[in-house]
Amino acid sequence: MPQLSPLNWIFLFVLFWTAVLVVSILIWWSKKVQFLTKTSSITVNKENKWNW
Repeated sequence: MPQLSPLNWIFLFVLFWTAVLVVSILIWWSKKVQFLTKTSSITVNKENKWNW
């Protein structure tokens, strides 16, 4: 492995954890959107129980 300066190691460390965080947020967001689309179709078919 080539010799890297400490600044480059810090940059690679930050870049790696930023990528991990972004991927996990994207996975969470896609699961959330799927859950919302499933529940929204169920709630549309329910009758309104409020009288106003």
